[in-house]
Amino acid sequence: MGVVNVTPDSFSDGGSFFATDAAVAHGRRLAGEGADQLDVGGESTRPGAEPVSQQEELRRVLPVVEALAGDVSAAISIDTTKAGVARAALAAGATIVNDVSALRFDPTMVEVVAERGAVCCLMHMRGEPRTMQEEPRYDDVVAEVEAFLEQRLAFAVAAGIAESDVWLDPGIGFGKTLEHNLELLRRLDEIARIGRPVVVGTSRKSFLGRLTGRSEGERVPGTIATSVLAYERGASVFRVHDVAELRDALTVAAATVGREAAWTSTKSR
Repeated sequence: MGVVNVTPDSFSDGGSFFATDAAVAHGRRLAGEGADQLDVGGESTRPGAEPVSQQEELRRVLPVVEALAGDVSAAISIDTTKAGVARAALAAGATIVNDVSALRFDPTMVEVVAERGAVCCLMHMRGEPRTMQEEPRYDDVVAEVEAFLEQRLAFAVAAGIAESDVWLDPGIGFGKTLEHNLELLRRLDEIARIGRPVVVGTSRKSFLGRLTGRSEGERVPGTIATSVLAYERGASVFRVHDVAELRDALTVAAATVGREAAWTSTKSR
């Protein structure tokens, strides 16, 4: 899953693809590098990020979704917590809703996803982006994240979303310390046992910088290491900025462990 941030303030590439033409060109490039999905987002979810209005978010993402949906073979995902943005993006050609709130922030989001029969990704996050990194604490981070994702999956299914259309994301870096992130990766098989595709997004994140001392653009090796470990523990969707490098690494990992490249079966319906 290639990241297409149409924002001025995302932590890694904020502003680089803020203009519509630049975002579309970037999405085409990621698709050419082998992305199975392109995740288009118009509101930063970095720690401390300020929210944007629905009107502004639509202005940012809708032209990009429309252009890419008719131009690339990759499925288009809309990264939003707003039902109005999701509805418009799905009408414009998106087929996946990536909701970092796991359908909690907008009570009508679940209706939009169910009505459109979209694939949805439900992510664990402590609090919300502005506050999520304020002293996050867990008794057992893996058990608590697993219980949360099971509960949100049950909620989605009860509201009419097909279980087969739900992906789960443990939310690496969203309300977690370095130690929490490492524990989630170490025990990711416990999340995978829920039985839905597991999405992992470690790409260029700050915990990799804390481990390696590298800046955002220098964290590709750390992203590769964590993604390969996540794949071995059951992840099948990898949200990344550097598609070509990660696809090569995961292809080698899949061949080494003798498994089919699982991500090819989760493109979308």
